[in-house]
Amino acid sequence: MLNGKRFPFIEQSNSLGISSSMPYLPITLTYKNRSIEDMALLDTGASVNVLPYEIGLQLGAVWEEQTVPVQLSGNLARLEARGLVVSATVTEFSPVLLVFAWTKSTEAPLILGQMNFFVEFDVCFYRADLAFEVRPRRK
Repeated sequence: MLNGKRFPFIEQSNSLGISSSMPYLPITLTYKNRSIEDMALLDTGASVNVLPYEIGLQLGAVWEEQTVPVQLSGNLARLEARGLVVSATVTEFSPVLLVFAWTKSTEAPLILGQMNFFVEFDVCFYRADLAFEVRPRRK
């Protein structure tokens, strides 16, 4: 992939102690002049980006000010979520605006999904190497 950046899969353990390698991407999120660095799970099966409640609070977002409801699906379907737009920076690439379903869940991971992470970036997975490569889409 031309002009891309390669990342290794990260070993993670769940609450039962079972470990697996997953495609976690270092990302910087910025909202209202506050920034945080975190690791986000690339989830090609997720229809939306998901922002856990605590991360939204750390960014200075106020739950009551977010008025756009978002319906989550899968194991997060029972949770209330609201739309939140934040600036996101991946490695040395230019910042992009990402739309998140900000959920009140403290257990949901930071997820990058089809709408709109995979609209802004091309991703190529190398399963044999347990790695993936990310590059901004040309517009």
